[in-house]
Parts: sequence; C-alpha cells; structure tokens
Amino acid sequence: MASLTYCLALRLHEGMLFLADTRTNAGVDNVGTYRKMHVLQPAEDRLFVIESAGSLATTQEVLDRMARDLEAGDATENLATVGHLFEAALYLGRVSREVANEHKEALGQVGADGTATFILGGHVGDEEPDILLVYPEGNYIRVSDDRPFLQIGESKYGKFMLELAVEAHVDLVTAAKIALGSMLSTAAANLSVGPPYDIGFYFNESRTLSQFRIDSDSPLLERLRKVWERHLLAGIAKLPAITQGDLIEVEDSTA
Repeated sequence: MASLTYCLALRLHEGMLFLADTRTNAGVDNVGTYRKMHVLQPAEDRLFVIESAGSLATTQEVLDRMARDLEAGDATENLATVGHLFEAALYLGRVSREVANEHKEALGQVGADGTATFILGGHVGDEEPDILLVYPEGNYIRVSDDRPFLQIGESKYGKFMLELAVEAHVDLVTAAKIALGSMLSTAAANLSVGPPYDIGFYFNESRTLSQFRIDSDSPLLERLRKVWERHLLAGIAKLPAITQGDLIEVEDSTA
C-alpha cells in the first residue's frame, strides 16, 4: 500500500517543527489513517523524529528492523550506536533500500513501487540539532539556512506558502501557523492528504520534543481556515485591474 501523505519539517533558531498528516487512502466510503511521524529516543544523548512517505509496508518493515537492531544492542549498527545524525540517516537509508530491494521483484510483477522517503530530524550527542531528507536510494540532503524546510509526499500544493513565509528567525508558534496553513492548502487540493495531523515541537534549549495531535474537528483548524479564506478573498479584491492594453490579441490559428 502506498502512503499518500504530506510531511514537512522546519529548522529554526529556536528549535525544529515537524508536521505530518495521517491519511493512507481516501474514497467516498473508505478513508484510512496511519501515524507517519515516529519519535525514537534509544539513549539519553539522542532523539530522532522520523517522518515517512511512500510505501506504507516498507515504512513499517523499516521501523520493525530498526527496533530489532536496537534489541540486538552493540552487536549490530543501530540508532543507539551511531555517532552522528548523518550516520543515522545513512543507516535509515540502508535499511530502507534493503527492504525495498527484497520485495522489488514481487512488487514489480503487479506494477507496484515499494520505495519510501523519510525526513529524519533530531540530535546525537552534543551535535547541533538538524533535519535531513533520506531518499529511497539511501543518500540524503540536509536542510539549508536559505531554505530551512523539507517536504515529502504531496509537497507541491503547500510549497509556495513555505517558500514565501518561512525564514530561519521565525519563532515556533509562527512556524506552526505557517506549517498548518501549508497543510490545509495541500488537503484542500488533494483528497489523499487529511487529518488527524501530528505536530512536534523540538526545543533547542532543552533538546526535548513535545508532541500533539490535531483532529479533524479541531477548533484551531477551523479558525485557521476561516482566516486564510478571508484574507485570500480580500487579497483577490485588491489585485490591480486588467485593462485592454495589458492583453495582446492573437489570431485564431484554427481558422
């Protein structure tokens, strides 16, 4: 099963913000949900937030294998033994690639794709907290100061809002408003994205994470939606007029 989703993460001066929807399939009478933001703290000196998009089966097996590796202790590489966040990203990518390759032949026979993409955030030891995007091929990219956010899944609908509004100096509350606005725009444009939404606030000062769930009947979502719609309509009303001189008439090429 492919996980139709939208997840994003922002790295800010104050901390990091993670937001993920939970929808896996959508129809008139068939809506499925599954948690796509996973928090792991295998040792006191490290914390990981993993968001996933793509094959739901691959995601679940990747999480199961990482849990198995943790149980094995120092006998194998795992999230408790990596020395850096980028090593955790490489480890996550390797496990994901192994799972996808093992099922590739069978899935290919039915035209299915078993790959998954992940956002990995958090910290290891005394390193600065960071966010990385892990590709199905196993490599990764790091969020930048110029573009302090990453997206996976149905990213095109909410990307413009993030690019327009996100700057590294915004506080976490403002970032949450921007992120939820991006999520609402995506959900309005694509039925495959929807609530409940999982949101996590990572605080640099304490190096801790607070998690919350926003249900579909949340008054917050309704307030945000109404304000966005009101201001969008007001903005449209203030757009400059289009005059005849602004347009160039063309001949009908079909004539």
